[in-house]
Amino acid sequence: MTQRAIDRIKEMIAEGLLEPGARLPTERDLAVQLGISRSSMREAIRALTVLGVLEARHGSGIYVTRLEAGDLLETFGVVADLSRGPQLVELLEVRRILESTATALAAARISGEQLAEVERQLEAMNATEDPEEILSHDLAFHRAIAEAAGNDTMAAILEGLSSRTFRARVWRGYQEEGAFERTRREHTRIHHALVAHDPEAARAAAAAHVGEVEEWLRTQLG
Repeated sequence: MTQRAIDRIKEMIAEGLLEPGARLPTERDLAVQLGISRSSMREAIRALTVLGVLEARHGSGIYVTRLEAGDLLETFGVVADLSRGPQLVELLEVRRILESTATALAAARISGEQLAEVERQLEAMNATEDPEEILSHDLAFHRAIAEAAGNDTMAAILEGLSSRTFRARVWRGYQEEGAFERTRREHTRIHHALVAHDPEAARAAAAAHVGEVEEWLRTQLG
């Protein structure tokens, strides 16, 4: 019954009966309207709130969120944070496909201001040996590229796949192996492709970069 309630609320949103930002009828009225018990309706509302579809406003009621990709896919990041072993390799394969596509799109669409932000993060990354600072600028570098791709849904998925916990482990491993310079060269190749507005070069550079992380992880698992 709870799943039925969830499905009916989702249908109402999809059909335009409930628009983004709209206030839901009271729990009681909605339960009567949909022919579902109040307890099932309460659980459905709670579940959809956790998923970012609904939001509770204190003293005001329950509202449909803006339904933006970033809000709806926020829980996706939990998968990346908790994944281990072979499952993490699978996630990296997905990230390689999406990251290379996003970087190719960015090469075609990036604005001067967006390119300046990518350059700023790259320069900051190259100016430090501190793994935490490198990690922070690495995340911002890839986030800026994903945003420049102009696809909010893809950017939200990539944000979810960009587990800070896992990346910290990668950077620590790279530091131990003396591989900072290699990964800096990979970032520079990506940047050069963006500057040249060359989608295919950008795609190849990004795929090679994430592919290196995949190979590193496979050696760790072996």
